[in-house]
Amino acid sequence: MKRHCLAMAALAAALLLHAPLRAQEAAKPVPTQASRGANNVTQAAVAQGVLNCAARINQVSSFVGYTAQAGALLMIPPAQPDQRLIPLALEVPSENGSAYVSAAFAPNQANGCGAAYDAVVYWPQRCEAVANRQFAGLKRVGLLKTSITVLDGGESTKVFLMPAGSGCVSIKKEVVL
Repeated sequence: MKRHCLAMAALAAALLLHAPLRAQEAAKPVPTQASRGANNVTQAAVAQGVLNCAARINQVSSFVGYTAQAGALLMIPPAQPDQRLIPLALEVPSENGSAYVSAAFAPNQANGCGAAYDAVVYWPQRCEAVANRQFAGLKRVGLLKTSITVLDGGESTKVFLMPAGSGCVSIKKEVVL
């Protein structure tokens, strides 16, 4: 399995933490790196034969804040990379240190290339404060089991808040529809 480390960028916290990503947004012209051309993550994937998911890789990596201050690891399959699942791991600077983003891209889906990502961020505040401040627009669903709070951002977006010492870890999970 080939791995590619690339330089990445500062976390676009408002996008990463709050806004949902929709597949149709890829077609909208936006004055960002994504609309100026393929970013380095996308270019590395294409260079290794990943064509079916190139646009989606560019869309998602740009959405979560691709710039030069982050790190990335693409896990390109050794055979038929354009027909297999493509995992991507990112370390993105955040206001509290680093955020971890894990994305996966699946070619040959109904929308061309399916994608899902998890954005993991540590907050020094308690989970109740994080829910009220960072995710105020999301509906509280309840507990996953005993200690992880579930917030609902719609059919494709969920946020999980997990106590961590005196702080909280948020995990935003989104499927790109």
